[in-house]
Parts: sequence; C-alpha cells; structure tokens
Amino acid sequence: MFLEQVFNGLTLGGIYALIAVGYTMVYGVIQLINFAHGEIYMLGAFFSYTFITFLGLDFFSSFALAMACCAVCGMLLDLVAYRPLRRSPRLAALITAIGMSIFLQNLAMIVWGSRPLPYPQSAVPEFFNQTAIVLPGFKLSWMQLFIYAVTLVMMTGLNLLIKKTSFGRAMRAVAQNKTMASLVGINVNRVITLTFALTGAMGAAAGILVGVYYNSIYPTMGYVAGVKAFAAAVLGGIGSVPGAMLGGVVLGVAEALGAGYLSSLYRDGISYAVMIAVIVFIPAGFFGKLIKEQKKSL
Repeated sequence: MFLEQVFNGLTLGGIYALIAVGYTMVYGVIQLINFAHGEIYMLGAFFSYTFITFLGLDFFSSFALAMACCAVCGMLLDLVAYRPLRRSPRLAALITAIGMSIFLQNLAMIVWGSRPLPYPQSAVPEFFNQTAIVLPGFKLSWMQLFIYAVTLVMMTGLNLLIKKTSFGRAMRAVAQNKTMASLVGINVNRVITLTFALTGAMGAAAGILVGVYYNSIYPTMGYVAGVKAFAAAVLGGIGSVPGAMLGGVVLGVAEALGAGYLSSLYRDGISYAVMIAVIVFIPAGFFGKLIKEQKKSL
C-alpha cells in the first residue's frame, strides 16, 4: 500500500514538475508569475484531443503537434499580453496574466464546450493500460512508466539546454541582468519569447499526460493544476529549475499519501499544508534565495 501510493505520487509529482518548471522559468527571466500557464497546459490536452478526433492522427503525432501548438500559444501570450507591459509595474503584468487565464478558459468553453470530455482512448496505445512491473506491495503500468520517462527526458533535456547551449547562457544572462545582456548583443525580447515557447511545450506535455491518465479533459482543468504547480514552484524555490522539479515530486507524493491513508477529500488540503510548513521553516523554498528589497514609502 505504501509503495503503491509513493509511486502514484511520483506519477502525479512528475506532471506537477513539468508545469512548475514553466512558472519558475518565466519568473526567473522576467520576474512574472504567469498565471495563464495553467491554461496553456489545458490547451495542450484539447489540441491533442482535436488532432486525434478530427484529423485522425495517432497518439504520438498528436502529442508532438500539440506541444508545437502550445509553444506557439506561449509565444503569442508573451507578444500580445506581456511584451507591451515589459516596462510597466509588475502589478499590471500580474493583472494581465490573470485576465489572460480567464480569457483562455472561456475561449476553451466556447470552442470545446464546458462539460468534461473523455480523452479518445482508441488512439492511446493498448499496452499503456497493461501492468509493466509487479513486485510485492505495488505494481506499475506502462502508462506510469511512460509518464516517468517523459518527465525524466524533458527535465534532463531542459537542464542540458540551460547549462550547455548558447540559448541557455543567454537565458541565464537575461535572468541575471537584462540591461547588461542587451549591451553584450543578446536579443532580450527573443530570449523571453522563446522561454515562453519552451514552457508552453512542456505544459502541453503535462496536459496530455493528465488527459490520458485520468481519461478526462475540461476547460477549467488548468486552474487547479496551475495553482498546485505554482505551489510546487514556491516549495522548491521560485526561480530555481531543480527546485521546481523537487517541489513537484514532494507535492505529488504528499497528495497521494494523504489521499491513500486519510481520504481523497483531503488530498488538496494536505498538499498545501506541506507547502505552508516548508515555507514557514524554509521561507525561500528548498533551492531559493532570500532577497532583501528596500522598502519604499508611499
């Protein structure tokens, strides 16, 4: 029972980590909490559903195409909503992010309807529902292993991208000092827009995995998952990519254990209680850094 709940939590935590990385990367680059990121995650699931249902694509083709579409949506989100406010107070961009979140939710309701839709299981590989590993105390399905593999590959690729490529160096330079980065020839706006594209693609992957795993997608699915992923990002230390990964895993395991040993009604409360406890004792999160800001008089 315990091991089974832990692995269920790791499955959920991997999905939270994919979304949380989107929050922490955008914050690290432009110090903005992109509350519309949960809706990009939701659009990924609906894009995949549409490509399978109306275009007849297979699961893996729809997976890749939905990621590409959400990467474009992420870029458009930055170009339309955030770039015009780049020099505005942070509160203006924050309000815009909330507004875009509500707008995308309602747009999805208009296009796909407000009721939950089942993910087209006919396109999902049959072996996903089969048991892959059976050991005393727990068993894993191929679907869970697929989620682990996607999470691991994407997180590893993201770390390599940030640390080993010229784009990663440019991203770190922009995060550290935008003015100095522009002075050495870095196109700051392009780096920020490509960061939105990258986080959009990862959010889409998370949305598709959730749609397949729970066999249900709906226009407001990005809200709850987005809030939990934001909590995971804060838990790990907002602005830290490794912290977002660890925060997602910790939150997922805590939620699964709470649902398994207490009640599924308390799973959300338990996960947030863990986050609050960590923030009380470790205010900056696992990998975050406390930054003292000078107080300004009114």
